Amino acid sequence: MSDQIARYKTDRVAFGHMLLDYLNGEEALEIIERDDGFIDPNDGCKTYFSEFKDWPACVQEALGGLLPGRVLDLGCGAGRMELYLQSQGVEVVGIDNSPLAIEVCLKRGVKDARLLSVTQVSSDLGIFANILMMGNNWGLMANRQRARWLLRRFYGMTSFPARIIAASNDVYHTDSPYHLAYQAYNRERGRMSGQIRMRVCYQMYRSPWFDYLMVSKDEMKEILEGTGWHVEQFIDSPGPSYVAVIGKVK
Repeated sequence: MSDQIARYKTDRVAFGHMLLDYLNGEEALEIIERDDGFIDPNDGCKTYFSEFKDWPACVQEALGGLLPGRVLDLGCGAGRMELYLQSQGVEVVGIDNSPLAIEVCLKRGVKDARLLSVTQVSSDLGIFANILMMGNNWGLMANRQRARWLLRRFYGMTSFPARIIAASNDVYHTDSPYHLAYQAYNRERGRMSGQIRMRVCYQMYRSPWFDYLMVSKDEMKEILEGTGWHVEQFIDSPGPSYVAVIGKVK
């Protein structure tokens, strides 16, 4: 693992340094920068390190829908999902493309955390009954084309039955002129309204720019068509966030 971490440290540092500093008791403010110049500072670290009792009700309810069997957590961050599921006797594998995030996971007691990007997952990891995309991590789909490609890949590395439990944010539930203008800007460029080009900033560190996809419920259903997956249930929150329980079609 140490050799892997050394290879990646140079270009994926912001998110991991933030998590490591927070783990070490320092204040850590996450800043999201969008490609139109919009800046969003937030205290996301508290969420990344939070415990089950503090999670939104929609997340708690969604996890009750996990099927018996192995769980793959995409974008595991500081390992909050892994630690909870391990305490419930569930076999879970977490992946993240931040080497320092993986280091944080292991320091916190996560048993199986691996340095991988979402596009590198395959049946080489084994077969899973559940795939988690929590903390708005449906966003890792990046765009419609990659989403459909990943969904077909997930189909080949899951048992039957299987579920994807994915959290997203309906970007249309806003009256912010800045967000509405950005959605229009995206559509002008032939992108989905919620296809956000962004990077994570922390102190002197900057992540590479990447696409992060947020979708409405109807858009999610449209993306799923023909991929072998369908929405079984949407679990709402008081705001624009929701969790989708997605089942495998035989």
